[in-house]
Amino acid sequence: MTKKTDRTPIRWLVLALAAISLCLGALAPVHMAEAQEQRYQRRSILDFFLGRRYLDDGPQAPDVPQPRRQQRKRPPQQKAIVNTRTAPPIRAPVQEEPVVQKLGDAKKILIVGDFLASGLGDGLTAAFETSPGVVVEARGNVSSGLVRDDYYDWPEQLPKMIDELKPAMVVVMIGANDRQQMVTDTAKEKFRTDGWFSEYRRRVLSFGKEVTDRKIPLLWVGLPAFESDQMTADAVQMNQLYRNQVESIGGEFVDIWDGFVDENSNFIVTGSDVNGQQVRLRTSDGINLTQAGRRKLAFYVEKPARRILGTQASPDLVRLDESNLPGLGLPTNPVEHTVPISLSDPNLDGGAELLGARPPPMTLTRSPRDLLVEQGEMTPAPPGRVDDYRLPTAKTPAEVSVK
Repeated sequence: MTKKTDRTPIRWLVLALAAISLCLGALAPVHMAEAQEQRYQRRSILDFFLGRRYLDDGPQAPDVPQPRRQQRKRPPQQKAIVNTRTAPPIRAPVQEEPVVQKLGDAKKILIVGDFLASGLGDGLTAAFETSPGVVVEARGNVSSGLVRDDYYDWPEQLPKMIDELKPAMVVVMIGANDRQQMVTDTAKEKFRTDGWFSEYRRRVLSFGKEVTDRKIPLLWVGLPAFESDQMTADAVQMNQLYRNQVESIGGEFVDIWDGFVDENSNFIVTGSDVNGQQVRLRTSDGINLTQAGRRKLAFYVEKPARRILGTQASPDLVRLDESNLPGLGLPTNPVEHTVPISLSDPNLDGGAELLGARPPPMTLTRSPRDLLVEQGEMTPAPPGRVDDYRLPTAKTPAEVSVK
């Protein structure tokens, strides 16, 4: 019988060797590829035409990296600062208009009333600023009216102002403060009642007569529209009252309503000024007027005022008197005038006389020339000359017989 041998260790040895060979076989191609890449020589354009790719078995020097040049850091350049701000435009110097001196006998416009009359005074002052023959006197009282005569008595104050200023025209704008209870001699009348309007008509008529009875032109300016609808409705009714009473005593009512409402007669804050530009006419309270609104208010009064004042309201009016003509006075000493002479006159050098000339001799008888020139007489022509037109004298019989 044959004896069986144990082959287990041999199997393990074979398996170990096979595993080692597999590992080495996997690593070998990697090293071969790296070696071949190092032995390949770079091809040029001649290699494509003259030869083929070959391996260089010689050792190649490893690529040594060249040292890099150290670049010096340049200091950062400072950017030029560009001034992007533009220089402000040069404004032309504003030439102030010369102030027009008013004439000594300039006509005065007296303006009376409440706070609206004070604004009207500012506007008319600007309107007649260039008119030397017109002076505007605004005497408005802000909180006054025709209802509260205990606060400011206009019927008493107006005659004093007229006597003091002697105006050529009186402008009245009042009534904005009169929408309140009125105290009369008999009772207290509430606003909008028949008794109130009856007494108010009497006061307006009496106030206007203080002007017209003195033969002074009267302009009564109506109320504008207000922001409050109730105040606007009251202003419409009071304007109609003013028109009727003022025109009945010879005054003129100035209607300004259209200048402060739109096409539907509604209150406006902004509107066109005297130059047609859109500006704010009323203040935030809806009652007062701005500067542009005051000037527009005066625009309605300016036209009838210029018509009444005539040429005195012209801006070109200048009074000529001794002060305006200082250079036209008579001279203090008489001036000796020299008679004009001609430089070519022969009398200057004696050329009118001949050297050695003697005066003509004096004769007692006049020459035929003297008779002709001085007396117009002609001497008879000598007998037988062609201009001798005398008929020959007839001979007597005695003379004939003698011959």
